[in-house]
Amino acid sequence: MADNVRKIRGRVKWFDPVKGFGFVVAEEGGKDILLHANVLRNFGQSSVADDAGIELDVQQTDRGEQAVTVYEITPPDPMENSGLADLDDIDPELIRAAPLEPARIKWFDKGKGFGFANTFGREEDVFVHIEVLRRSGLADLQPGEALAIRVIEGKRGRMATEVRGWESAAKSSDD
Repeated sequence: MADNVRKIRGRVKWFDPVKGFGFVVAEEGGKDILLHANVLRNFGQSSVADDAGIELDVQQTDRGEQAVTVYEITPPDPMENSGLADLDDIDPELIRAAPLEPARIKWFDKGKGFGFANTFGREEDVFVHIEVLRRSGLADLQPGEALAIRVIEGKRGRMATEVRGWESAAKSSDD
């Protein structure tokens, strides 16, 4: 590891996938750390939720500290009144037992708070709610993005209960 690279834990201050960057605040404090979209993509995600926990390598540059490698992202702490009543009446064990399925995003509208994905080998769309993204540590999804999702039969059809970037899901299954 280079002399000016160090591993830190922190929280995402904000990340804007349209601008292609955001900032992280280290647990030990200090100046904001730049998190570029390319570093996040190398981890297998195109976005990250505000206030998500993050473990990464940072490097000192002439412009300040910048993230160079993301190792782990943990979802933000759950909020009360999540707005996801569809999952409230479903046994949590059933949700946890659902297998991760390969999927692609059909479309997602952050402003509307939802979108749809297609899972490999199935014709039915899978509903993806923005709160599921937030609980999964993500902030937005792009059409065509490859994912791994947990799907259950909800009150109104198939719905995602967890969303992971394809690369990060593959890495965690290798462990």
